[in-house]
Amino acid sequence: MLSSESARIVRTTLPAVGASLSTITELFYRRMFEERPDLLRDLFNRANQASGAQREALAGAVAAFATALVDHPDQRPDAVLGRIANKHASLGITSDQYTLVARHLLGAVAEVLGDAVTPAVAAAWDEVYWLMANALIAMEARLYAQARIEDGAVWRTMEIAERHEETPDAVSLVLRPADGSPTEPFVPGQYVSVRAELPDGAHQIRQYSLSTAPGRKTWRITVKRERSADGRVPEGEVSSWLHTHARPGDVLEVSLPFGDLLLPEGDGPLLLASAGIGVTPMLAMLEHLAAVSPDRPVTVVHADRSPVHHAHRLELTELVGRLRNSSLHVWYEDTDHPDATGDHVNEGWADITRLSPDAGTTAFLCGPLSFMKAVRTDLLAHGLSPRDIHYEVFGPDLWLSK
Repeated sequence: MLSSESARIVRTTLPAVGASLSTITELFYRRMFEERPDLLRDLFNRANQASGAQREALAGAVAAFATALVDHPDQRPDAVLGRIANKHASLGITSDQYTLVARHLLGAVAEVLGDAVTPAVAAAWDEVYWLMANALIAMEARLYAQARIEDGAVWRTMEIAERHEETPDAVSLVLRPADGSPTEPFVPGQYVSVRAELPDGAHQIRQYSLSTAPGRKTWRITVKRERSADGRVPEGEVSSWLHTHARPGDVLEVSLPFGDLLLPEGDGPLLLASAGIGVTPMLAMLEHLAAVSPDRPVTVVHADRSPVHHAHRLELTELVGRLRNSSLHVWYEDTDHPDATGDHVNEGWADITRLSPDAGTTAFLCGPLSFMKAVRTDLLAHGLSPRDIHYEVFGPDLWLSK
């Protein structure tokens, strides 16, 4: 898909652009927010901007996309973009916003690299950007069409029907449409965005997995309260606001469901591996499997700090017990607790090297990046194909940038 001349130029300039991507993305966001401060206030995650995580994720995605284009110039690497498109759809991104991004991103490239950006170089990277942007625009349009909505019209008003304290740091909220209409259908493993109005008037958005199976009259999300490194001061703007303020009877702005962590059809073996709050999409998958495919072989792995911090601990055990060909393996860093018992409980960090996934197993991972990379490495060593290992991250996808 990339023209031969542009492929040659991008291949030549990719090392220089790649080495400067962190500087380029920092300048890009700064210039864009100077022009449109409302985007930082009401669309982009302010915490990820402050930490640099969003800049790092963007740099990794651009580098991966450009590298794939020059390695295979006759193809468009859409596989790199599927997760981004679902995230964008959950935010209500529309095609016109890509023009604003193009102007500031390509302007940042020119400013950082200076005289090295000749008209030919600028044209080549413009082609890269619009191949990436148009692929995302097309994917997002398909997602909106599948949801039977106008582009970007993803927001619904949901009422909090129930609130449950799951752990000291996790609360679940049961949601129902405020107008009494049925809940929208979704696929186990998908998530929704929640848009919260904070005390300073900003509208910040965060994604939360739907943690029960579809087909109910309600949805459920489980929110972990993010804390700073010292473990005391609340750090997550939206999670702290929800923990403090969200009560039954309140209403929230919630998006339609999106996400590409989707169970394959058939009866092939599955491995679901999670850590911490990453258990939430696995709960929806397990409840769905228990209802429609209870004989399907499923291996469930979970890692957590302790039983006290393990959100939905009893529910996870109960759901696995409803599957006739399943096994549960749990690791706790701290097992000095009366609930840290049973043959399925282990002490320390998750270690799946002794597990032997069946041939043809499809694996789903959700949790901290370090956990997922370690599990993926072990699964590859067991002979699983990379195409059969899928993952979900909360926040910027830093996998490509590491």
